[in-house]
Amino acid sequence: MFSVVNKSLSSSSILGTRLTRTLTQMHYITTTSTELNLSSSSPSIHPTAIVHPGALIGEDVSIGPFCTVGSNAKIGNGCHLFPSTHIFGHTQLGDRCILMTGAIVGEDLPGSTVIGCNNLIGHHAVVGARCQDLKYKAGDECFLNIGDNNDIREFTSIHRSSNSSDITVIGDNNLLMGSCHIAHDCKVGHNNIFANSTLFAGHVVVEEQSSELANFQVVHSMVQSIRDSFEQNRRGICKSRFWGD
Repeated sequence: MFSVVNKSLSSSSILGTRLTRTLTQMHYITTTSTELNLSSSSPSIHPTAIVHPGALIGEDVSIGPFCTVGSNAKIGNGCHLFPSTHIFGHTQLGDRCILMTGAIVGEDLPGSTVIGCNNLIGHHAVVGARCQDLKYKAGDECFLNIGDNNDIREFTSIHRSSNSSDITVIGDNNLLMGSCHIAHDCKVGHNNIFANSTLFAGHVVVEEQSSELANFQVVHSMVQSIRDSFEQNRRGICKSRFWGD
């Protein structure tokens, strides 16, 4: 549903990576339509769900009991929202995403949260929330882009960027186990596995297939690059480095 550019997140390019928020053509169904086709392609919305009339809902979407879908939400085809999930702000879900019970995606802030296709967001995960950087100014745009085929497990939190000139990026095919935290302005490549309770402070860069993070759980702010930050003996000792160094 969403096109993603700069798939190769090498150490030379990852700092400047911005996944474009480009929406391909899709047959949306607005909740105000009085001519909904009651075929299998129509969305299934539980009577207790609250879906704003301005939300755009794709085909074959299932929205369970007590869900909330905001006015600027765009939900792709075949998505499944389990009970008590919530979508706020300018948030786009690609096709075939699954939100487990209690998941919260997006926030009513300037900017956007864009999530690609085939992503699972686990129970009570919070994705696209405002950052915890005290330098963030209310009213500034902030962004989060997530690629395709990611497994974001229960109680994980992923924050949007701290300013309008940056973006938090998650690539494709990553596994974030339970209770992980990805802070503002982080750049995560493709095919990574992060163990339970792995924590990234702001501006951390993780390249592709950084298997070290399966056993190394806390990464400090302003680490230049995960792969470049380990000692040659690769015992998991991370060296903090500021961008100006």
